[in-house]
Amino acid sequence: MHLNEIHSSADVRRVPEKELDVLAAEMRQRIIDVVSQNGGHLASNLGVVELTIALHRAFDLPKDQIVFDVGHQCYAHKLLSGRQNEFSTLRRFEGMAGFPRREESDCDAFDTGHASTAISAAVGLARARDLEGKHNQVVAVVGDGALTGGMCYEALNDAGSSKLRLIVVLNDNGMSISPNVGSVSRYLTRMRAGKGWFEAKRAISGFMQKIPGIGMPLYRLSRRIKRHIRNVFVPDRLFDAFGFQYLGPVDGSDIQELERLFERAKQLDEPVLIHVVTQKGRGYAKAEDHPTRLHGTPPFDVDTGEPLEKGGPSMGAAAAEELCRMAEKDPNIAVITAAMMTGTGMTAFARKFPDRLYDVGIAEEHAVTMAAGLAAGGAKPFVAIYDTFMQRAYDQLLHDVCLQKLPVVFLVDRAGLSEDGTTHQGVYGLSYFSTLPNMTVLQPVSCTELRSMIRWAVKQEGPVVIRYGKADRTEQKEEDCGTFGPWKWLRKGNGPTVLCVGDICHEVMKAADILSREGIACSVARAAKVIPYDENLLKEITGPIITVEEGTLSGGFGSAVCTDLAMRNKRLPILRIGLHDACTTQGCRDKQLAAYSLDAQGIARQIREWRTSL
Repeated sequence: MHLNEIHSSADVRRVPEKELDVLAAEMRQRIIDVVSQNGGHLASNLGVVELTIALHRAFDLPKDQIVFDVGHQCYAHKLLSGRQNEFSTLRRFEGMAGFPRREESDCDAFDTGHASTAISAAVGLARARDLEGKHNQVVAVVGDGALTGGMCYEALNDAGSSKLRLIVVLNDNGMSISPNVGSVSRYLTRMRAGKGWFEAKRAISGFMQKIPGIGMPLYRLSRRIKRHIRNVFVPDRLFDAFGFQYLGPVDGSDIQELERLFERAKQLDEPVLIHVVTQKGRGYAKAEDHPTRLHGTPPFDVDTGEPLEKGGPSMGAAAAEELCRMAEKDPNIAVITAAMMTGTGMTAFARKFPDRLYDVGIAEEHAVTMAAGLAAGGAKPFVAIYDTFMQRAYDQLLHDVCLQKLPVVFLVDRAGLSEDGTTHQGVYGLSYFSTLPNMTVLQPVSCTELRSMIRWAVKQEGPVVIRYGKADRTEQKEEDCGTFGPWKWLRKGNGPTVLCVGDICHEVMKAADILSREGIACSVARAAKVIPYDENLLKEITGPIITVEEGTLSGGFGSAVCTDLAMRNKRLPILRIGLHDACTTQGCRDKQLAAYSLDAQGIARQIREWRTSL
């Protein structure tokens, strides 16, 4: 059977064993073809093709439930669960999501997008199963990178101590995006290094079965005591200590052996962890050689592995350059990242100051509190994390940084709409940062301004957040922003006043040009220092106000302006433009802006219609 004949897990189970390698090759080629055109997560998906085939053969989906941790490695799963005809729309606007989505298929048991959550979700699904008296299998497929996050251990501890019937598949490729860090990574390296276990198991099994008379009984006995034999070659007992029956390590490209272990795990009435060793980028030489660069990639040339288009100036790279310059003169400057060193642009800092770059793994909570400790000890920490991941450490931001007024600078990348979709939208940051005491929030619109903000932030006595998008979209560089005090007038007119923050200011200025040609002369002001708010500029405004932000309206910039006006009993007509509900789109930013009427035409239309209704 070929890939185009696969429409469900049942079809996968009907594929003859001798044809499984052909199916795997077809799946790999399909993934490469689509990701090269649409962009997406490549290396991680190529590494789990055989593992996914084995899962679909051993388990009965959707009756059995599989939760993929992070979910960026679910492309093969989507191909085998009836979605291959729509696979060409992967990550496109209004197309197939790049992560598991329950609304997309009943084979997606749980929506995922952030790391270290799958085991907890699977524990909940397993307990729901038991409450309902069902007997289906629940499986969590977890990358070794996710094991750098604390939630995994909370869930393992819970499931193991309660002897919950649950299967955890550890997909161990030695990496998250970049090579993994920490003690758990070293532990798994020792486990993988026990190759003698693979070789000894094959040799002993073959030898025993050939002994006349007693061979097969002896072989069956050895299988019963195999766990103890394994400990000679793989002596560590971390998962055993958590209360899990450990099976493995097993070669992740051996479909038959994977199936055998999955079938064995299904027979056990206890929590089981199956350690699967895979190769990131398997089957595509460019991804095997460059698994970090081709972990998540824009559209690329298959022959070279290089992006089809070169992006503009990177805000993250500009931040790293400025930090390197400052760190040469100041030995107290340090940078912390949570398994996103490459994504946040901090690779350059790590190369130049390896002893002052702390990659703590997928552990945002730890990163923030450690930064607080560094600051309390006299260091000058900068924490580089995506907007969508920083929300995981809200409690630490409040309790450990803000209440103590510690001078930690947060470099919050990917603020605004994200091409990755629902789970990765950086549109909530301003809302949750605005609730924190003693916090200053800055939003630059260019690399030049970002550098200036970093120089300013390091001199402050309290916490500072600098939120910015992935790329510098300015056509004309901003001058040095000084002390970031007053909000800045970008244009003056006799019409309504538009207040805006961040990258969306570019669309606002275009909208103002459109309205100007229609005889509506808007004034436009930009808030570089978003929090605290510029009360003096607000006092100047006597007419209608429009706020525009690339973020959620609830608790956002517009809400703060409304609160300020209400507290001063200043009654002015106000229109808030932004995101009203949960942001569920994906695809290129321009299409998302248009979908939410946040492009220049949409902003102009909303202002025009509102002004008519006054």
